Amino acid sequence: MLLTLLAALVPLLATGLLTAPAAAAGETAPAAPAATLTEVTGFGPNPSNLQMYLYVPESVTPKPAVVVAVHYCTGSGPAMYSGTEYASLADRYGFIVVYPSVTRASKCFDVASPQALRRDGGSDPVGIKSMVDWVVRTHGADTGRIFATGISSGAMMTNVLLGDYPDVFAAGSAFAGVPFGCFATTDGSEWNSACANGTVIRTPQQWGDLVRGAHPGHTGPRPRMQLWHGTEDDVLRYPNFGEEIKQWTNVHGVSQTPAATDTPQSGWTRTRYGGTGDQAPVEAVSLQGVGHNLYTSGMAARVIRFFGLDASGPAPQPQPGACKVAVAVNAWNTGLTASVTVTNTGTTAVGGWKLGFTLPAGQTLTGGWGATYTPSSGAVTATNAAYNGTIAPGASVSLGYQAAHGGNSAAPAAFTLNGTACATG
Repeated sequence: MLLTLLAALVPLLATGLLTAPAAAAGETAPAAPAATLTEVTGFGPNPSNLQMYLYVPESVTPKPAVVVAVHYCTGSGPAMYSGTEYASLADRYGFIVVYPSVTRASKCFDVASPQALRRDGGSDPVGIKSMVDWVVRTHGADTGRIFATGISSGAMMTNVLLGDYPDVFAAGSAFAGVPFGCFATTDGSEWNSACANGTVIRTPQQWGDLVRGAHPGHTGPRPRMQLWHGTEDDVLRYPNFGEEIKQWTNVHGVSQTPAATDTPQSGWTRTRYGGTGDQAPVEAVSLQGVGHNLYTSGMAARVIRFFGLDASGPAPQPQPGACKVAVAVNAWNTGLTASVTVTNTGTTAVGGWKLGFTLPAGQTLTGGWGATYTPSSGAVTATNAAYNGTIAPGASVSLGYQAAHGGNSAAPAAFTLNGTACATG
């Protein structure tokens, strides 16, 4: 028997909706009316018959950012619109909000089927990606500033979207969710009791591999992730919070030891991984004594801060250039050595550094120098040695590793230094 999540926050409000006509093939669809929740039809491939609701503020910025706000089980796009502050924040900051809406009986998003857990595999993620594409085409949205956030079932979908489409979404924020792939089933069921009860425990590498397996060809940066969970959650239990942290720190190649810990509000513990600022690669907020219905007024503003949208005009984003990495590989039949030079191209010293990169498939570390390397395959973090922990502006450090390979002796395609993408060359 299908169970549904107990996360309804507000009554469904679905009045005042307009319907935009579908665009003919090859034509540009008409833009949605401003400052009105609008249903858009004919937006593109939509295998699971989702509905698309859109909010465009009266004063939208040029090349606006897009926030996809994903509802909880028993909810809807209009309920998410009326029960959260994303539309009013869009009025203030000029971004566009997309509200996907489930039409299946459960009103839950598909985060369990094999189709949903791979890029372009089908089901709900494909429809949501089509909604994003429609907004980019129709409103000239900034493809570098697409974000996802959700509550409960929507939080699980946020994890799925960032795994399936790491080249589409810049960041996500998940309220009371579970890791990517945790809810996977093969029998057609939408519900996974073991995951919901917090008994699915994996290593960081195993969780990270699930994300990487959704889009094996992706070699670029990964979306940043913000996670929220109540310690007394009795629907998607609290151990899922720790498993999400393990997953996304591994995906980013950063340490599971927080770079910063604080208490932004009484009863909250916020940890940041791979960075200490408002846009760290991973941010996690634990709410002491709070249950599943954790979302309250004011949290959306913290989401927008994490996304970097709480300023007029395009928000500053971490850009390659604060660091540069050069790699020289010497390979033989089944092994290789890689000499790595990391240069601080910024204006301030970098201390306590961690270099993140993903080894190509088939490579396994067998040794290294100049840093401590963990794990031995997949997303690797190289942590500074005692003697080279500070990189002055304009200075470089040298490190390297040995690896076995099965035929692919390529260097890693991308690097991060304390969570910030580095230029390569």
